[in-house]
Amino acid sequence: MHPLLKDNLVAKGLVLSFITDFFRAYLIDNSLDDLISLLKRGKMEDNLLDFFPTAKRSAEAFSEHFTKEGLVALVEYNEKKMFEVKLKEMKSALTTQIAEETDISEVIETVKQRVKDAKIPDVEVVRILWDVLMDAVQWSGKNQQQNANSALRQVKAWAKLLNAFCTSGRLELELMYKVQIQCYEDAKLMKLFPEIVRSLYDQDVLAEDTILLWFRKGTNPKGRQTFVKALEPFVNWLEEAEEEE
Repeated sequence: MHPLLKDNLVAKGLVLSFITDFFRAYLIDNSLDDLISLLKRGKMEDNLLDFFPTAKRSAEAFSEHFTKEGLVALVEYNEKKMFEVKLKEMKSALTTQIAEETDISEVIETVKQRVKDAKIPDVEVVRILWDVLMDAVQWSGKNQQQNANSALRQVKAWAKLLNAFCTSGRLELELMYKVQIQCYEDAKLMKLFPEIVRSLYDQDVLAEDTILLWFRKGTNPKGRQTFVKALEPFVNWLEEAEEEE
């Protein structure tokens, strides 16, 4: 497909017109996956905007053109792909800032800006933040206590960051599910669930109501029985404290 990309042909819109007809014809008998494989083989999958005249090389123009031409599946594929790239970029920027121990207010601004630019859903933001924070911990191979201390230190150090984006009960619950899944999937964190939840509570990231809701009605089954049991003493303490008030 590269020989098509002669500047004058692209500028006149002839290449776009040709490629649109080709895509449409190809998709009559083949799936979108087949088309993507073809583009990958031609090393064009990431460069579809090169078919557009220079002035129209934007995500909006891409979506508008191919939607109008009835190639909605291609538009959806491209949007999903771009979204994934933006998530990756945000993760990478955050990883750098956390490794460099950038000031929390600056990190919050970075996240807000990227969320705005990429229209990242709030739930996704909470998940990314937790992933990045835990990935940055220096884990010990064998020492469980050391791992516990490292994880809790990280929670404490970056609680304000989590707090800035866990702005509702729904998002707090999402964070709890995220912690639950990670503790379930990572053997070295399995026993840390109650301690992490307790720490997030102490740092005002998780509200009591959220913890009780998860405890009574949580819907994610991963390790749930084990974690409910492990969290029981803390929940009892919360309930007793509530009764005393």
